[in-house]
Amino acid sequence: MSLSQGLQQKLLQKLSPQQIQLMKLLQVPTAVLEERIKEELEENPALETGEDADKEKDEFETEDEFKTEDEFDADGSEEEYDHIDISEYVQEGDDDIADYKLRDDNYPEVDDTKIIPHKVETGFNELMLEQLGMLNLNEHQNKIAEQIIGNLDDDGYLRRDIGAITDDLAFRQNIQTTNEEIGELVLQIQQFDPPGVGARNLQECLLLQLERKLGEGRHIEFAIKVLQKYFDEFIKKHYEKIQRGLNLSDEQLKEVINQIIKLNPKPAGNIGNGHKVESYIIPDFFILNNVGKLELTLNSKNAPDLRISEGYRDMLKDYDRGSKKDKRQKEAVLFIKQKIDAAKWFIDAIKQRQHTLLSTMNAIMNYQYDFFITGDETELRPMILKDIAEKTNLDISTVSRVANSKFVQTEFGTYRLKFFFSESLQTDSGEEVSTREVKKILSDLIEGESKKHPLSDERLTELLQEKGYNIARRTVAKYREQLNVPVARLRKEL
Repeated sequence: MSLSQGLQQKLLQKLSPQQIQLMKLLQVPTAVLEERIKEELEENPALETGEDADKEKDEFETEDEFKTEDEFDADGSEEEYDHIDISEYVQEGDDDIADYKLRDDNYPEVDDTKIIPHKVETGFNELMLEQLGMLNLNEHQNKIAEQIIGNLDDDGYLRRDIGAITDDLAFRQNIQTTNEEIGELVLQIQQFDPPGVGARNLQECLLLQLERKLGEGRHIEFAIKVLQKYFDEFIKKHYEKIQRGLNLSDEQLKEVINQIIKLNPKPAGNIGNGHKVESYIIPDFFILNNVGKLELTLNSKNAPDLRISEGYRDMLKDYDRGSKKDKRQKEAVLFIKQKIDAAKWFIDAIKQRQHTLLSTMNAIMNYQYDFFITGDETELRPMILKDIAEKTNLDISTVSRVANSKFVQTEFGTYRLKFFFSESLQTDSGEEVSTREVKKILSDLIEGESKKHPLSDERLTELLQEKGYNIARRTVAKYREQLNVPVARLRKEL
């Protein structure tokens, strides 16, 4: 065997911890950023907000580790250690981190200290258990009923098989019961409010609601018969078959359908959901039209007042002034340097996040200037991620992170940044237009159609082509589906 030695060159790309931290912060929406900053403040005592600066300064004045050397000599250690260079941490200048402030003084600050009232709501499960307490049940039946309620989904449906509930009670709670007993309790729960809870499927849910209205007129009885005998025909809008089968006049059929479509297909869908974060959109940007000039501002929550703790800086200054350096002091200083470095990295990441957000949104605003002035979706220009990446000198993946998770509030509504990106489509004249413009015209055509004779995809294609858009029928069908618009037959109304 022979040994050989060679030289090999490799090119690798690695992300630094700071770059990874920035990428993660870019994806965080404004609603979550405040919580992320609180986590960092709790983990790193060297990082503080402007409000905490005075408070922490008082604390460090009363507890100073480096003021006296006698404290460290008490353990009998007299060994001296090399001086640690901390000049870059204690020097003060124009770029002092303690003066870091991101908010714009030209705009009024949001009063974050005011108390925001929170609505107290009763959840769906609690509402069901309250009504369960009104039934005259023994302990055995009550536990079974609680198990049934626990299996209701967020819409109020009991989608779990009764046999599976029987097995759960036997194996997990050692409660012996039968499918019949559970079925009887399900019937009692189906009488709870809101009407329709405890149903196994949509048909049963709607029937439960109609049964509460019995006695209000013949149209309710007809509606029950439609759902019992012609449910498939109803959801497919084969109204002619229903009309012939039940011998209904046009007016009677119309009244029956109106009664059914007023029912709630998700009886528990709106109970106790008002407090969820997902119910609210907190915009990351604000765009105002100031006499024809667009003004872009960043939500103040994206620009927190963060700084390095003065108390930690003072501790390093005391160490630097001291002549004797022992082991305990050296370990403490190394810990402080590590925390200050982490705080600087985080502050820098927040500043870079702010710069990236403003740079990206400013490029989008200038690119789609006509839309932000008029609010007309047909004014949107074709724009892809690459267009904004080239204008901002950012990576396409960075622009994508911003576009997918951020919102902008305008005079015409609040939009996700992703809304402004679209592919292009060519007209007869060779001009490129945004597919967003085509979808808007398609939506307007469908909205203005006769509901008795809705436009088919073929007819929609012809109308768009008459307007000068080169588009195929399959493309029209794709855009219609993206707009969540059903086919013509399912849009038909009496």
